[in-house]
Amino acid sequence: MTRNNQLSEQLNYTGISRTPTHLYLHSYDTERVDVHEGENMDEISPYIRSNAINWIHVSGLQNTEAIQQVCRFFNIDFLTTQDILNAEHLTKIEVHESYNVIILKLLFAEKENGYTPQQFCIIQGENFVLTFLERDTDRLNEIVSGLKNNVLNIRNRHSDFLLSVILNSAMTSYMAIISEIEDELEDLEERLLSPDEYRDSSIKDMQPYRRSVRLIKKSILPLKEEMSTLLHDNNKLIHKANHPFFSDVNDHLLFILQTLDGCRDMLSALADLYLSNNDRRMNNIMKQLTIVSTIFIPMTFLAGIWGMNFNYMPELDWKYGYVFAWVIMILLGVSVYIYFKRKNWN
Repeated sequence: MTRNNQLSEQLNYTGISRTPTHLYLHSYDTERVDVHEGENMDEISPYIRSNAINWIHVSGLQNTEAIQQVCRFFNIDFLTTQDILNAEHLTKIEVHESYNVIILKLLFAEKENGYTPQQFCIIQGENFVLTFLERDTDRLNEIVSGLKNNVLNIRNRHSDFLLSVILNSAMTSYMAIISEIEDELEDLEERLLSPDEYRDSSIKDMQPYRRSVRLIKKSILPLKEEMSTLLHDNNKLIHKANHPFFSDVNDHLLFILQTLDGCRDMLSALADLYLSNNDRRMNNIMKQLTIVSTIFIPMTFLAGIWGMNFNYMPELDWKYGYVFAWVIMILLGVSVYIYFKRKNWN
């Protein structure tokens, strides 16, 4: 994996996604939405309107030259371009003089590896919004539909409203993942509480959920502290009329973090429950072994006495001595078993 050097103008994509780079343009105003797409900026730049809001979504970051073209067209600085291509970049919010930058992660479900984080970068200017994602997704289709149908008068508002809608969509995807994790943890709890099913569960069943909770928290926790930066009075690109929509995003963020804490506590409780079940199962095994041992102790005692090498032991010469020994040992064993049965030691 090639990393970007701050002192070099050579840019490299540091992720593992092999999605080809493709650009989607939605140029909209109060009257209409124009939709165009292409492989690079040369193909879509003729359709960018100066008197409209232009949303360009870039899917796939393989073509670094196309990414640079987009950034140069909208006067995005070189360091921000590097951050876009750095798939391991931490979540952050930066406020520049002419645009805002939000870098976060979107999680995608994988069959074997749980959830895989993908870099999602949003840049918002006065009349443009740029979004960069490492792979194809249909999560933004609802926003595209909202633009076409002018839901909530989205086409009558500034570009920061579109930014809040995109952030809300990202939070909604996290909430869906957490809701699924909560449901699965409740199912796991029921299995652990069920005497017939808890044997089929193990501590390994909890590890994917621990990883997912850590991954989600790492992905969005920095937003909690930096969201206030976005809404600072000095940020002229975020209009006060749209502050309530960003507050809604922040509410969703706080809900996610609180739910994550609940999931983490539940995982700890389930681990304790699993260990408690194991201890109880071991205690039951030890109790059963103790009962068996206790039943055979009197028999062992008698066998030990009759195994002594004394010259005179009347029982050994008695005609019914063998039968008598068996009867005595069986009676002792049954008596001990009945005693434990009445004490509910089964």
